[in-house]
Amino acid sequence: MSEHCFHCGQTIENNIKIDFDNKIFCCNGCKSVYEILNQNKLENYYSLNSNAGIKPEKGQNYFEFLDTPQIFNKIIDYSEDGITLITFKIPAIHCSACIWLLESIKGINKKIIYSTVNFSAKTVQIAYRNESYKLSELAHFLTDLGYKPVINFETTEKKHEKVDHTLLIKIGIAGFAFGNIMLLAFPEFLENEKDLWLQQYSYFFRILMFLFSLPVVFYCASDYYKSAWGALKHGVLNIDFPIVIGIIALFSRSCFEAYTGISNGYFDSLCGLLFFMLLGKYFQQRTYKSLAFDRDYKSFYPIAVTKIGPNTSQENVLISNLKIGDRILIRNQEIIPADSVLIHGEGFIDNSFITGESKLIEKKVGEKIYAGGKQSGTTIELEVIKEVNQSYLTRLWNNEAFKKDSSTIESITNNISKYFVIVLLIITILSGLYWYLIEKSPSQMYQVITAILIVACPCALALSAPFTIGNIMRVFGKEKFYVKDAITVEKLAKINHIVFDKTGTLTINKASKISYTGNELTTKELENLKALLQNSNHPLSRSLYEYISMSSEFIPVKLYEEIPGKGIKGNVNGMFFKIGSSDFVGAKKKISSDTSVHISINDIYKGHYIFKNQYRKDLKETINALNNYKISLLSGDNDSEKYRLEKIFSPETILKFNQSPQDKLDYIRELQEKGYHVMMLGDGLNDAGALRQSNVGIAISDDINSFTPSSDAILDGNNFSYLPSYLKLSKKALGIVSLCFVISFCYNIIGLSFAVSNKLSPLVAAILMPLSSISVVTFTTLVSRIIGYKMFIHK
Repeated sequence: MSEHCFHCGQTIENNIKIDFDNKIFCCNGCKSVYEILNQNKLENYYSLNSNAGIKPEKGQNYFEFLDTPQIFNKIIDYSEDGITLITFKIPAIHCSACIWLLESIKGINKKIIYSTVNFSAKTVQIAYRNESYKLSELAHFLTDLGYKPVINFETTEKKHEKVDHTLLIKIGIAGFAFGNIMLLAFPEFLENEKDLWLQQYSYFFRILMFLFSLPVVFYCASDYYKSAWGALKHGVLNIDFPIVIGIIALFSRSCFEAYTGISNGYFDSLCGLLFFMLLGKYFQQRTYKSLAFDRDYKSFYPIAVTKIGPNTSQENVLISNLKIGDRILIRNQEIIPADSVLIHGEGFIDNSFITGESKLIEKKVGEKIYAGGKQSGTTIELEVIKEVNQSYLTRLWNNEAFKKDSSTIESITNNISKYFVIVLLIITILSGLYWYLIEKSPSQMYQVITAILIVACPCALALSAPFTIGNIMRVFGKEKFYVKDAITVEKLAKINHIVFDKTGTLTINKASKISYTGNELTTKELENLKALLQNSNHPLSRSLYEYISMSSEFIPVKLYEEIPGKGIKGNVNGMFFKIGSSDFVGAKKKISSDTSVHISINDIYKGHYIFKNQYRKDLKETINALNNYKISLLSGDNDSEKYRLEKIFSPETILKFNQSPQDKLDYIRELQEKGYHVMMLGDGLNDAGALRQSNVGIAISDDINSFTPSSDAILDGNNFSYLPSYLKLSKKALGIVSLCFVISFCYNIIGLSFAVSNKLSPLVAAILMPLSSISVVTFTTLVSRIIGYKMFIHK
């Protein structure tokens, strides 16, 4: 009996084996990888449900060329302040074990900060410390683990990956063989005893049918064998295991009957079975791709940036419309959307979204700034030198630092699928014993076993959740509600307490009526005031900036600081401004109960701007439609509009004013400790901590769409009134998933009943198996779109 390497699973030849830790390895490379994983407590790698092990390559791999500055700068994503990001193409990535290991290598190599795998593209992005660790050493490290990176001209140029047509080739071969075998088998179905020619050549036809079936069985079905063997090797039964048993049983029985002359076997059924199974697999892949789970940044949300036009004019444009050479304005706490060069101002860049480490890096005029960095300080003017990398910014939003709990539906589906296979094998064995021992029909037994193994498949069960929620995300996107991932849709359905911010969330900034009370400001003071306001993204600052009718030329600001919940300060042309709350600027007494922004220059109080807020259209109707939820309002402003808000909200609503960002976060934490599932709606800047703490954080955006990785979704302010519909549709999504589960179970029960009673041929079972997946996908797609259409058509 041949032995297999514990790590890579390959057959050990010539009795050359290495015994270590009561396990057998084929080479020192596999043994070394096993030791590394065990020493770093990553032995779970071997317990995952697929073919985990990758055999390390023998001999030295030369990667020193990666340290050449010209090549290094061409292939890296980011390199600054001792940290480098690189995306490697690794073809050896093939299963969940690979993903798990590659995303856990920071536990093995302390020079690595984090790593993220893109399974569909077979790439891994790694952030590492480059002070004492070369890129070539990183490539060697991955190769020693069995994941050799592929580096060539195509990967350095970041070109699109070529389409893999292997599955299409397999479908073509299976279809060709199926058609020809049906043609060869047809005469025997119409066999006439007087037809001597058919009797004479029937054996020859059976040989041809056998030969046609060989490439189908050994090549077209190879993925099923690999998957089943990989799972079995690690003590797990996956869905491909019963399929493989069915293929082997049908092929061996066909060979036996054809050789002994009993019949022409089931070669036609076998090839037809694999043909339809592969067609179903292709359909699933294509449909899954169409859901665009790995969508680019543009399709998630239309984030905008301020573009500087002729005569220093400013306009908000989609980042997807930015071109090389465009000049853009980046304010305090805004994300740089594309690699750029600093033209004006002082850059203090926080690259924590890229590297995971929060540290400000000072930038001078003429220096390069990488996409994904966040400006912390005064407004800076940049010139774009690279096109916007959509997928890169998508990865920022999905950064590990901002991930929350995993999906409940996903875990339920996985558990059901696991036990489903065990139950299926028990039914198969019992049915086989019945037909062999009681019915005394071995030939029928093979047909029954094969039909059972093929017709019963939890694929439809596994597909129902991702396809349903994927389609719901599409509907949300069309209605300008941009959800980060499928888990967020599930969490939306469980929300029972909604927390609103006021300014910028319930109010429309541009519609505010503004008036000034106090000492009249000179033209120079107004110009400097506007220059300071330009640095802030706070809704009141943006409204006041638009209100002051002065030129918007770039004026440098020194010692700029923004204190969330209080205000901003800075030195402009020798004048030290403070803009914010009365306490912040040093007003001696409370001057106004209205929403106001106070101003002091050189510590001398000047006056204040009063804002008469304009609330969003249909706000009262929207709040009334949320009567099934507990509601709270947390505002950083004073209680000047409490009476007006009490008319909008119900008496049960909790209204809290003068709330700092930390107060909001603490309040949400308290609600969660009481068992509430909290959704927070805020402006995405001052409310970043609260958005992240909540179960679902939604950033509201109007004209300027701030990039907020802390949030789970971004809602276009113009569609605020759709909020009740979004929540209702998320609940209906879970209902559709449950209905798909019921349909899948009913299909399997009916199919198994026919198969057990020998009223279902393997060929028909093969056709029904992909049809079950197609029916579930079609059902969930149509239902989710129809419900979404009906829900929003009247709006």
